[in-house]
Amino acid sequence: MGKHVDTAMIMAAGKGTRMMPLTADRPKPLIEVGGIALLDHVLDHLRDAGIGKIVVNVHYLAEQVEQHLAASASDLDVRISDERDLLRDTGGGLVHALPIISDDLFLCVNADNWWTNAGENAISRLIAAWDDDHMDVLMLLIPLEVAYNSQGMGDFNMEENGRLLRRHGDAPAKYVWTGIQMLSKRLIVDPPADVFSTNLFWDRAIAEGRCMGIMHEGLWFDVGYPAAIAATEARLAEHRAG
Repeated sequence: MGKHVDTAMIMAAGKGTRMMPLTADRPKPLIEVGGIALLDHVLDHLRDAGIGKIVVNVHYLAEQVEQHLAASASDLDVRISDERDLLRDTGGGLVHALPIISDDLFLCVNADNWWTNAGENAISRLIAAWDDDHMDVLMLLIPLEVAYNSQGMGDFNMEENGRLLRRHGDAPAKYVWTGIQMLSKRLIVDPPADVFSTNLFWDRAIAEGRCMGIMHEGLWFDVGYPAAIAATEARLAEHRAG
């Protein structure tokens, strides 16, 4: 159980349409919560987990992301996966970045979530829980009822052994994906097109019984739309005060 992991990809290329009008002149990863950019929040968690190699995909207002990284992540080995010519969605983004991801196992983190740790770093917990014999993807999940600001009906149900299943029909799923996952390169094969969602890879892993999950211990917030910022700041303040 557990593997040494030193590489993480941060998904930072999206146009941030849900975050308009705040993203009219800056990319979503540079939106701030409590005075800290979403991108810096992710980087802080990765640093704390000992991750030194960072791949960041860019498309919308890419120069701003690159300039920010040059100033805030000079201590890390940062590589840019350039999608200026074509925004490839999450699955296509993974495929495009694969040549500059040196390790077989790597983390992938969305840049529009905010989380706190209750005890051990969540990313470190994810790495420690990896079982190469039984997993191609391992997701960090949060119960739907405490997935703050989430506007959906949940993403997955989970069996006792941690195996994930898709939500079916109109019934809500019990768990929300936090935007944090660990992957093996063996899953990122046979892309159907240049532009497609990571859902395709997940569905392959689910069909093989190799898509697994663990629960997040701490707070988690979807920060994908403007009203979520103040709501997140308020609940974080309550938590600190409590």
